[in-house]
Amino acid sequence: MRKNYVSNSTESSRMFKSDFLEAFSKVHYSVPLFIFIPVIVYFSWKALGPGEMAWYTFVGVVFAGLFFWTFTEYFMHRFVFHFTPRGKVMERIHFIFHGVHHDYPNDAKRLVMPPSVSIPLATAFYFLFTVFLSEYYVAAFFSGFMAGYLFYDMSHYALHHANFKSGFWKKLKRHHMQHHYSDASKGYGVSSDIWDRVFDSNEGRAPRSN
Repeated sequence: MRKNYVSNSTESSRMFKSDFLEAFSKVHYSVPLFIFIPVIVYFSWKALGPGEMAWYTFVGVVFAGLFFWTFTEYFMHRFVFHFTPRGKVMERIHFIFHGVHHDYPNDAKRLVMPPSVSIPLATAFYFLFTVFLSEYYVAAFFSGFMAGYLFYDMSHYALHHANFKSGFWKKLKRHHMQHHYSDASKGYGVSSDIWDRVFDSNEGRAPRSN
């Protein structure tokens, strides 16, 4: 990603001339919770209730979904959000999806995915999982996957707007801040650095943060 102007303002910059489109580009950080917690509860009930899945099987499949989310988060951030745009149209698309976040990393209204993006993506992943898993295993796996997504979204907001005392969260914040302020080609994991370690995209020494 090219080196962009970086603003530390918490105010939102305008992305679209259309007020209608502009409204869909912003979202309060709590919105994903209201949308996806009921989804997680429903699919958990489906696996345990109608699916009669044993609790230990359910827990195992949920953790598998969580683990798969960590890879999805890394893969999408590295290869989708940080693709190299060619031409004005692709540069504009890149800016809308992720470039704006690097230019305005503390924009409080653009730190979680808007429903206009998260709902279609979640739906697409659900139907992808149905290709490989049976109905009730999909329900449990999807519950874990979406729980991972929510943890990612809430973590991302907190990493930009919270001051931590916990060593774990301080380390995670340093990891993400180095991606923004040191080297955008490193540190693609947000909710964890597991895959950065596996694929050698970690920076050796991260800048200190509050």
